[in-house]
Amino acid sequence: MHDLDDQQWRELLQRLRRFALWLTREPGTADDLVQATVERALSRRGQQRDADSLRPWLFTILYRLFLDGKRRERLHARWLAWFGRGQAEEPAGGEIESIVLAQADLQAFARLSPEQRALLLLVSVEGLSYKEAAETLGIPIGTVMSRLSRARAALRELTEGNPAPPALRRLK
Repeated sequence: MHDLDDQQWRELLQRLRRFALWLTREPGTADDLVQATVERALSRRGQQRDADSLRPWLFTILYRLFLDGKRRERLHARWLAWFGRGQAEEPAGGEIESIVLAQADLQAFARLSPEQRALLLLVSVEGLSYKEAAETLGIPIGTVMSRLSRARAALRELTEGNPAPPALRRLK
């Protein structure tokens, strides 16, 4: 990236780690977050223009990765709770709420368009990059990014917001 000496890099990484540790409260997770931040920054170094904004840019990347991870954890935890449940198992009284939430999430996911479901599965569940998802679906990467943004917003609205009632057709 920029011409920083070893001491400057060490200080920058210590600051990033301290921030990540404060966010995650787990040393291993904080280290993973810092590593993901540096990887993302290196892969997108063309987006960062001047040396003065390097540190804020890295903190922004770290924070956004943290938020994305938390959102993904919440969604996956609900889905895993639902999918991990055996058929013969009877839910305990306190687990009924989590089962209902998982069913609601799956129903919300099913209400998305096929394109939105495919993108969410490829990127969020399978971990494909935007470029890999674009190649897989045969669409431009910009289309992947805009559709994925709309898909996430739609799923968030369906699971956390006030979902719009399904459109009803008028029969004569």
